[in-house]
Amino acid sequence: MDSVTNIMQHNEKFVQTKEYEAYRSSAFPDKKLVILTCMDTRLTELLPKAMNIRNGDAKIIKNAGAVISHPYGSVMRSVLVGLYELQAEEVIVVGHYGCGMAALDADHMINEIKERGVSPTVLSTLEHSGIDLKSWLQGFGNEKQGVINSVEIIKNHPLLPPHVPVHGMIIDPATGQLELLVNGYTQQETSL
Repeated sequence: MDSVTNIMQHNEKFVQTKEYEAYRSSAFPDKKLVILTCMDTRLTELLPKAMNIRNGDAKIIKNAGAVISHPYGSVMRSVLVGLYELQAEEVIVVGHYGCGMAALDADHMINEIKERGVSPTVLSTLEHSGIDLKSWLQGFGNEKQGVINSVEIIKNHPLLPPHVPVHGMIIDPATGQLELLVNGYTQQETSL
């Protein structure tokens, strides 16, 4: 049985037995948090448990490496929507040790793209359109620095509401232990 069929069968039972009732919450985060984190599968349940976050407590944005690759891209827009429209008051960027983005090799990924059937013409068109795939697909060298870079982009964004604390953390995906890399409260006090 394929994945989608499994999902749809499970969902039918989930709705019929009203299992959704345990997850009801409002659209506004109870703990007033926006969390940007990695899409790593090890964090799906571990991160919320390690942070004492339950359904409805936070707006959680996930992408590869908890990276903001463009200050006016969809990730930053989501952070701003959380703050301006959904009543969040703080931002936390959470990276993790052993992140695949730290070891991402653009050349290897471009070769994989070719091997999986993307036409060389497409790649050439992108290159001639000014898109530097190697730069866009390159990972970061250090997980902690990746978190700090994302924190800096958010913290220095011209549309960030004044006085919003932006924190940075890293989690051990084996134990759930969090390390505070950037204390947004301290950073906020020194910038006032």
